[in-house]
Amino acid sequence: MAKKLRRSAKTVTKNYDENEFYHEPGTIPGTIIISADASPPQIKLIDYTTRDFLRKEITTPEECAPYLDTESISWVEVQGLGNEDILRRLGKVFDLHPLVLEDIVNLVERPKIEEYEDHLVMICRMVVPKERKYGFYSEQVSLVLGKNCLLTVQEEPEHDCLEGVRARICNNKGIIRKRQTDYLAYCLLDAIVDGFFPVLERYGERIEDLEEEVIVNPSRETLQKIYQLRRELLQLRRYIWPQRDAINSLIRDGNELISEEVRIYLRDCYDHAVQVMDMLETYRELATGLMDVYLSAVSNRMNEVMKFLTVMSSIFIPLTFIAGIYGMNFNTDKSPWNMPELNWYWGYASCLALMAVIALLLVFIFWRRGWFQNFSTMNPDSKI
Repeated sequence: MAKKLRRSAKTVTKNYDENEFYHEPGTIPGTIIISADASPPQIKLIDYTTRDFLRKEITTPEECAPYLDTESISWVEVQGLGNEDILRRLGKVFDLHPLVLEDIVNLVERPKIEEYEDHLVMICRMVVPKERKYGFYSEQVSLVLGKNCLLTVQEEPEHDCLEGVRARICNNKGIIRKRQTDYLAYCLLDAIVDGFFPVLERYGERIEDLEEEVIVNPSRETLQKIYQLRRELLQLRRYIWPQRDAINSLIRDGNELISEEVRIYLRDCYDHAVQVMDMLETYRELATGLMDVYLSAVSNRMNEVMKFLTVMSSIFIPLTFIAGIYGMNFNTDKSPWNMPELNWYWGYASCLALMAVIALLLVFIFWRRGWFQNFSTMNPDSKI
């Protein structure tokens, strides 16, 4: 059976810039498919009460079992999904349904809430800004809430926004060590939702930079940046929209593992999710507006180019007409009407002077009409 599952793992489809994997149609429910490049699991335990605190590395899932039967609060962190055997053993320790393990490993799960007999499963999306100016890391975080224990499973050990919660537990700050496991789950959900704000702050700066670029020097690269921005904002919207609905279901429907007091705290978490949604919708509208501004700037730049060419053509058309007539070279010996100007002593100079006067007169007329006022704003480096 294990060999069969490994063979099926080769058929997993990987999406762009995300670790998203899809099961083949007709796959048996509860099937676990592990990516070949998944990180090996690291298991960490934080066990605490109001007075006592313990933090340690766990080598085998079975080491967690003694802590699950105590009155203390046990938070078991699993970072990495690269070992199917460890995940299945962990499922036995926590008495997880096979579908829960499938949801944990299936990295394209929509954020949701699932209720089981002894535990509550929350699938979330966590985003962390990248070190460079733009972009973000995204990974799935699964929370399994029990009576006195909480299991969290992440894709990778890096790019985490939960360190603040760990520090509060270690330093006994706030009321987190005075509350039950449901309050710990709330703190993690709140940290995950609040993790969207630093990412959105960078996108606000990115939109400001693009606005300046669109107005000053729009190019094809600018258009690509706008498309990329809209795509990433849509991706963030896909993450936070179902996450907001999942938090709302916890508040609305309730659960015996979630106390009434924690449900009040979850309202604040829901408000933050709504605020993230509002910011995303605003940025998406601004990105759409950037596209309109870009098209208007391109059209205006093209109109200025055509206007410049039209003015130059209008100046040289009469000069070309005079040069064409003057250059026909009909023989004046045959008729006095055949280009008598060819025999004038000052004919050549007079023709040039007439051309110059006509050109200057046309330039003066166009200037008085205001046709030259926008030519100074044309950027010669524009790639459009």
